[in-house]
Amino acid sequence: MGFLAWLRGHCPAGASPWGWVAVQLGLFFLASSTLLGGVLLVAGLVAATWRKGFAAYWSDGLNRLLLVAAGLLLAATTQAVSGDLAWWGLFNWLPFFWGFWGWQAYLNTPEARRRCSGWLVAGTVPVLITGLGQMVLGWQGPWAMAGDLVIWHVDAGGNPGGRLSGLFDYATIAAAWLALTWPLLLACVLQSPWSWRRGGVMLGPVVLHGLCLWLTASRNAWATAVSAVPLVLGPGAWAWLLPLLLLALLPVALAMLPGVPAGLQELARAAVPDSLWQRLMDQGVDRPVATTRLSQWWVAGQLVLERPWLGWGAAAFGTLYFLRSGFFHGHPHNLPLDLGLSFGVPVALLLLAVPLWVVVAAVRRGMATAGITDRGWLAAFLLLSSIHATDLPYYDARINMAGWFLLAGLRAYGLAASSQRRPRLSAGSPGQ
Repeated sequence: MGFLAWLRGHCPAGASPWGWVAVQLGLFFLASSTLLGGVLLVAGLVAATWRKGFAAYWSDGLNRLLLVAAGLLLAATTQAVSGDLAWWGLFNWLPFFWGFWGWQAYLNTPEARRRCSGWLVAGTVPVLITGLGQMVLGWQGPWAMAGDLVIWHVDAGGNPGGRLSGLFDYATIAAAWLALTWPLLLACVLQSPWSWRRGGVMLGPVVLHGLCLWLTASRNAWATAVSAVPLVLGPGAWAWLLPLLLLALLPVALAMLPGVPAGLQELARAAVPDSLWQRLMDQGVDRPVATTRLSQWWVAGQLVLERPWLGWGAAAFGTLYFLRSGFFHGHPHNLPLDLGLSFGVPVALLLLAVPLWVVVAAVRRGMATAGITDRGWLAAFLLLSSIHATDLPYYDARINMAGWFLLAGLRAYGLAASSQRRPRLSAGSPGQ
């Protein structure tokens, strides 16, 4: 009962206390079980909807834009060449339009966002443990728990071999999860009162998290791990932090960039670890041109131009790419291109404009310079979004739910900041 009372603490005003409990537990279990985490998050969503009422949905202009996008998604799916797969593809989008609105009820205070950040970080511990276990001790699943409600598929040595995947199907998906929780972890650690004893305890999770990010061998993960530090620390630290980061990255840049004098490049190359160098330069990988990102993007762009209005349908890219190149890739490794070829350019523009508007509004209202928890939250969404320029981890439902939950938090911050500003402006206006 004491734990339950603690879970109900910091419940935002107007939110369902039981829905708040379900959401927190859902975030904790999300990485370990799509089913368990998803059910709990949906339970919180149902509770929020019951309390607010569907009529409130129409009061937000962004929701109306998303409903327009939903109509276009349905229209595009009726014209899809991918058959039933196109209808299944709608589940990657339509339920989250509801989630984006409903989850905001639990995220409109700094304390609530801090609590949710902590649950996402805590829920990442099984990913770290299983990831290190598979890479160091050769652990292999599947392991079933709670009457098969939770099943962990762990591949010995990672998937693909030599790359940490943990509880996820593939290393790049694990890397996306670790990348989005990395700034949240940094914010949790840095906001705690400092002492040598506490600092030693908190340093352990940071080192383990960073090690697992490294072992995914994901270039996206490495880039986001570095980028998260200045974003979380905020502009106040940039005067000394950015020069240090540039100095640390200088050998990598000199070793990779063309036009650098041979002697200087060889010296820089000697300073770059072999594992990092081989992964960055794809050394030892002899791949056909048709398997590269550039080839996929080129073909995807052509497909968009051929059917710009309603696209080809979700999951159509794999078959179409195979017919044109002889190689199968399930998606084009770029979110704007994936949306455009699947559902058409109008849908792509709408679905990209909504999160862009939310981010800009949150930044304009001070989130980038707010408390460290909010800076970590903003960094988590930005870094996860950046990964979708060269990969599409949102096809994993856990990544998708976490991404929309983070976006809901940005929207809740913007609305709360706007409502706090109005009374101050009113109080300072003439005649008051």
